[in-house]
Amino acid sequence: MKKGIVIIDFGGQYTQLIARRVRQLNVYSSVVSYTAAVDEIRKLEPVGIIFSGGPSSVNDADAPVVDKGIFELGIPVLGICYGMQLMTKLFGGCVEKAEKGEYGLVNVSIDNSNELFSDMPKDSVCWMSHTDRVSKLAQGFERIAYTDNCQFAAIQNTARKLYAVQFHPEVTHSVDGMKLISSFLFKICKAEANWKMQSYAEETIESIRKQVGDGEVLLALSGGVDSSVCAALIYKAIGDRLHCVFVDHGFMRKGEAELVKEVFTKYFPVSLSCVDASKNFYEKLSGV
Repeated sequence: MKKGIVIIDFGGQYTQLIARRVRQLNVYSSVVSYTAAVDEIRKLEPVGIIFSGGPSSVNDADAPVVDKGIFELGIPVLGICYGMQLMTKLFGGCVEKAEKGEYGLVNVSIDNSNELFSDMPKDSVCWMSHTDRVSKLAQGFERIAYTDNCQFAAIQNTARKLYAVQFHPEVTHSVDGMKLISSFLFKICKAEANWKMQSYAEETIESIRKQVGDGEVLLALSGGVDSSVCAALIYKAIGDRLHCVFVDHGFMRKGEAELVKEVFTKYFPVSLSCVDASKNFYEKLSGV
């Protein structure tokens, strides 16, 4: 990946949604774990980095932490929710449990004289989901947004190209969220809108062909999004050398097992073995 965005995942429920929003703006995004070494991230040649949210508190003893060398790459970083709190703590600020958490739609008062918020109004409805909050800014940071219950709803350190928001711009409930993401990508990171999902599919299919060679592939097909997309891509790459096994455990939605069978016999006619294991699952779970 070149000229794209790396998203560092801290276990947030919206991490993949962040990646999707970036791709909707025709910029490629790649998701990596917070455990990724800075050299691994450097090899991806990103023009920007986004820290996702996460369920942990930065004050926990085992809280997820990034390689601090990331901040020495000279690449703009946007922290979201947990990402903002972690950035603050790593640079010497304070994060504390809020007297009152914020969940749901909250009106955010914005200083839109900066690049991050320049396309947003002075007041915007955003989606909040947090119990911790920044109580003291790290040196070099300044406030650029606040709410009634959160004095630091967004901060920046322009000298180090660091930006952070407590709310979630990636969810549709944040009315102007895409404007914020767009400003970060194009005004701050200088990203180029030159990527299409079709390109990704083509590159992935070719990569699968090279990796598999003349071999066969055995795929456990659950019927969920991940394995189904995987099956479709592998089928386009190697055709009938893909062998799928679908286990019906009896706890799927009504008609879902039949739908899986139809899709992968009619639309993607793979070699499909279907196993009805519902009786076994029901017996093992009896009384549970």
